[in-house]
Amino acid sequence: MRIFGKTTIDFMAKRNFWFVVSGIVILTGMVSLFMKGLDYGIDFLGGTELVVRFDKPVDVGDVRTAMLQAGLEKPEIKTFGSDRDILVRTTEQGFGTTIGDKIREGLLTSFPDNAQEVTKEDKIGPKIGAELRRDALYAVIASLIAITIYVAFRFKWIFGVGAVVALFHDVLVTLGVISIFDGITPGFYLEIDQNMIAAFLTLVGLSVNDSVVIFDRIRENSKIFKSMGAYELINKSLNETLSRTIITSGTIFVVLVVLLIFGGEVNRGFAFALTIGIITGTYSSIYIASATVLEWSKRTKKQTRLIG
Repeated sequence: MRIFGKTTIDFMAKRNFWFVVSGIVILTGMVSLFMKGLDYGIDFLGGTELVVRFDKPVDVGDVRTAMLQAGLEKPEIKTFGSDRDILVRTTEQGFGTTIGDKIREGLLTSFPDNAQEVTKEDKIGPKIGAELRRDALYAVIASLIAITIYVAFRFKWIFGVGAVVALFHDVLVTLGVISIFDGITPGFYLEIDQNMIAAFLTLVGLSVNDSVVIFDRIRENSKIFKSMGAYELINKSLNETLSRTIITSGTIFVVLVVLLIFGGEVNRGFAFALTIGIITGTYSSIYIASATVLEWSKRTKKQTRLIG
């Protein structure tokens, strides 16, 4: 299935403009990260989490008020699948089940006529949270190294460099956008938890997949059109894979938007990170990964070595 038919778009002509746009977006995100930081969940900070099922629907705002009255500072309240199932999280630390008991007592006091049942209770200590945060960072770094080695072996090393530059671009842009939009409206919070880390690892895989498809076409065309320059070769390959790129990324984007709208607050961070990631991943495979290969080829005048 082809959406655009045969196109002859000169993608590489605008690469310097898009380099500047990417730089501005990343810089803005870094400023936000420096000013606001990241909102870590209890997975990485430690704390207590309860999922409570009420007999009748309850308002999230009323539950938050109940938790504040119970003495919890900055409680995180979310619906958990329905307006009868509520997720209560707090990073407060206490001995044994002290914090969990305080949450239960606060809910019983504020909702005496609405029967409640705790369906899930988790407690994570601060030491375990720090270990999870460190392991998550190691996982992201290890995935980037593994992808660099894979692409470098499969293609020329410069393709590996282009793919990794695009991956860092995607991760930085997504992280910056998350920081900017976190808490931008009341109730819209994007905390860094294990679901968010899973979203980033998925983003890394999706992003490099687009780049590999384009690089594969560049390698094929290099063998067929041996006299063609790198600029024309990369543009031709991008046009030939454009339809496939739009269809693949477009279907994933639609699913993520549906998950973002209807997936509830529990899945909001995962869906938001991947939605931003799929947009930046598609863009970067053209204007970062491929453009990096072209810049290397132009500066070293080694376009013939693009053949893998």
